[in-house]
Amino acid sequence: MNEHEAVCDHPMTMDFTSTEHGHMRRALQLARRGRGRVEPNPMVGCVLVKRGRLIGEGYHRRYGGPHAEINALARAGPEARGATAYVTLEPCCHHGKTPPCTEALVAAGVARVVVAMCDPFPSVDGHGIGALRKAGIRVDVGLLQAQAQELNAPFLSLITRKRPYVLLKWAQSIDGKIATRTGDSQWISSPASRKRVHRLRARVDGIVVGVRTVLRDDPLLTARDVPLRRTATRIILDSRLRTPLKAAMISTAPDSPTVVLTTKQTLLQARAKADRLRRAGVEVLACRARDERVDLRSALRLLGKRSFTNLLVEGGGRVLGEFLDLRLADEAMVFVSPRFIGGDDAVSSYGGKGVARVATALLHASCRIRRVGADVLYRIRFGAAATDASDVSAGA
Repeated sequence: MNEHEAVCDHPMTMDFTSTEHGHMRRALQLARRGRGRVEPNPMVGCVLVKRGRLIGEGYHRRYGGPHAEINALARAGPEARGATAYVTLEPCCHHGKTPPCTEALVAAGVARVVVAMCDPFPSVDGHGIGALRKAGIRVDVGLLQAQAQELNAPFLSLITRKRPYVLLKWAQSIDGKIATRTGDSQWISSPASRKRVHRLRARVDGIVVGVRTVLRDDPLLTARDVPLRRTATRIILDSRLRTPLKAAMISTAPDSPTVVLTTKQTLLQARAKADRLRRAGVEVLACRARDERVDLRSALRLLGKRSFTNLLVEGGGRVLGEFLDLRLADEAMVFVSPRFIGGDDAVSSYGGKGVARVATALLHASCRIRRVGADVLYRIRFGAAATDASDVSAGA
């Protein structure tokens, strides 16, 4: 193991002052501004401080654009010499779409760099820290590391697990229903909750639904009446190519990217239907099948190869349940309305197989609760153990 690898395997933490915590919190705050604009790159913020005074700050604004350190150094100018840089992610040390940030920090004469977390990207992964130290710059690692890792969880998922970060979203009544016995679901959630979902759609890479949702609700799945940071690809899990050519997502495919994921066997047997979808502007891709349905692991691997960092899964209940059954969900946003729907034939919030015993039920690592209009939003993150999928089939 070389020095660079050791740094990231065992980050060198120290007792940072409250002032230093404040500088890194500011860097994290800046980094968040890039959400929805920098993917598949990570969100990064940088703050430059000299003799207790802020002299420059910046963040990665857009994919392919200057990195956070470069923007902060530009703001600081010659004053950067002798300064301390607080950076939310290890500075890059390779030539990609932009020159190495390590070289810029060295050239500017920065005396110290405080890094929240190492960058697992293979071309960096401790080498950026090593390059800075070799140039005589003091580097300290680990300040607000957990917050930095949470911020860039989608980037980390793509790099380390080769698949997108999966966020489930659904709205349900207080008695756990997502539709009435007649299938009516508009609208369970409040206008404020729906606005929040549209903002979420406007910053993710992909939005996933099962074909049953397309057949029942004919959704558009676009972000409306909110600032658009990126145009999400709409993804339909359709093992038998039942998606109608007149569906809203198909008729609008020339304007909003749309993908139908089916099985390899179906693609061989229904080439004519696949060709009609393609002529409508839809991309039809084949995944491995499990139990004659699209295998979700195969789908995630395929999307990971296409650099999808985050997916918003909006339903239906069966698809949500399968992601939970397989422990493939990283996060869930559950909007609970004060409405009571009732009825044995009403649609439950999610399906799937579920667990046989309460003791084996899926547990969350953290849960944040807040009011959104008339609803209560539960934002749940699942821990590493909860998202360690077993070899069970699933799909849609």
